[in-house]
Amino acid sequence: MKTDVELLGPWVRRFLLEHLVIERNLARNTQRSYRDTLALLLPFVSTRGKKPIDRLRIDDLSPAIVREFLAHLEHHRHCTVATRNQRLGAIHTLARFIALHSPQHLAWCSELRAIPFKKTPKPAVGYLEKPEMDALLKAPDQRTAQGRRDYALLLFLYNTGARATEVADLQVGALSLHGSPSVRLVGKGDKMRYCPLWATTVTVLNFLVDSRSADAAVFLNRSRYPLTRFGIRTVVKHYADKASQQVPSLCAKSVSTHTIRHTTAVHLLRAGVDINTIRAWLGHVSLDTTHVYAEIDLEMKAEALAHCEMPADSVTKRWHTEPELMAFLKGL
Repeated sequence: MKTDVELLGPWVRRFLLEHLVIERNLARNTQRSYRDTLALLLPFVSTRGKKPIDRLRIDDLSPAIVREFLAHLEHHRHCTVATRNQRLGAIHTLARFIALHSPQHLAWCSELRAIPFKKTPKPAVGYLEKPEMDALLKAPDQRTAQGRRDYALLLFLYNTGARATEVADLQVGALSLHGSPSVRLVGKGDKMRYCPLWATTVTVLNFLVDSRSADAAVFLNRSRYPLTRFGIRTVVKHYADKASQQVPSLCAKSVSTHTIRHTTAVHLLRAGVDINTIRAWLGHVSLDTTHVYAEIDLEMKAEALAHCEMPADSVTKRWHTEPELMAFLKGL
């Protein structure tokens, strides 16, 4: 009779509830990503093995079946290589968790984790130039209540560089609109950071949250329910399309909440803010994540190149016309 330790189901439950939540304290969206991977993987393995999901054993999740699953993602579900790699990363993490608590499965874990990630080109980080960002902020019609809310939303995104989830979860009590105005944002892994607010942002937020309780959401939809992160992305996309009619360069850019986040970072960098302050502003764990903005900013690269440019009247001599140098080289 098979022992419980060989059944995959109990390990999956422990992985999702114990490891991801209690041990690693991952963000809710990250937890959902792992859950979604397993929600796709387990029925696939069950179908291939002709066995109920609750009776699947650990060795049913073989390297061969995982490779089939990855091919299924790419060819039948038409997932990108990045998504394929993300799903594989979740499987690797599950295998490592099982092997850590069940040493007899170390060999199985090693075989599973030997399945390589596919190489994928690193996507370019998109951001908006100042005229493009200004056009986006001018797009909402502030003569209407919805337009004023949307302007406040876009301005807040630009001011703080916040993620869509952070804005969707934002409550009135997190705003400090007097003295030294700031906002308390809760990022990935429940990491908390404070971000200063511009005077203009304070003005529009004061108008927006007037007389609301501290536990009320800052940004509401037409039905007075909190805007979801998907709703926020829809607002950004709508006004990006509208602004592109005035600034054609926006037509060639895919504008999202994360594009505005990148824009905030690049504009702070151009304003002379040091890279470590930008890291804290955006809530990055590693400084390496923030350094990407210094690499992508063409304007700053052009300025650096101008400082290194050779004077127009400088004269260089061809090395092979120096007889003494040639004699030295031949004598070596």
